[in-house]
Amino acid sequence: MSLVVEPTSVAQWQSLILEAERACEVNLGVDTESYLVFLLMRFVGRPEMAASVLGLEFLESAHDLSHAREDKLRDVGDKCLLYSGLFPGRAERRRVNISYFVKLGQAAYCTLSDHSPRLAAFYEVLCEKFVAMMEVLQTTRELKEDKSALSPLEAYSLWEDLRSQHALVDLKRYTDGMIFPFEKKHKH
Repeated sequence: MSLVVEPTSVAQWQSLILEAERACEVNLGVDTESYLVFLLMRFVGRPEMAASVLGLEFLESAHDLSHAREDKLRDVGDKCLLYSGLFPGRAERRRVNISYFVKLGQAAYCTLSDHSPRLAAFYEVLCEKFVAMMEVLQTTRELKEDKSALSPLEAYSLWEDLRSQHALVDLKRYTDGMIFPFEKKHKH
């Protein structure tokens, strides 16, 4: 990856997101790209984010009847997106799968789409494109570090749980064998 310096921080982030989209063959669309850029700008330099207990924040936000509810739910969705995309190792340290953050983030955005009439369609798009946004963020790390953002087990888990195409590409880097999903046995 060559270093390209853009005239503003917005342009720098946008350039990185566009490069990552090309690299992982994902097209988020202009609105979703812009959302990701401003999400990254908003959370840069916020180390307190690491102290979040997102499941608890989601439950508290979902039951909050104040005007702050929308901001709180959006923050949960955004943090889940950052954890799953930029900091997938946090899942292992918290003893959960990365897909936990994906599903929680999708639930936050989906709840917002149900309770925010003026932005319902936009939050629905964020919910639907969550995995693609996560893949783009993971790719931004890979562009910088020139290695997979996921361990083999993380990649397999994301591919099995969410059919993440980026995770499948990562798995193929680790093996030249055939990759099959694990068949879960149903209890009767």
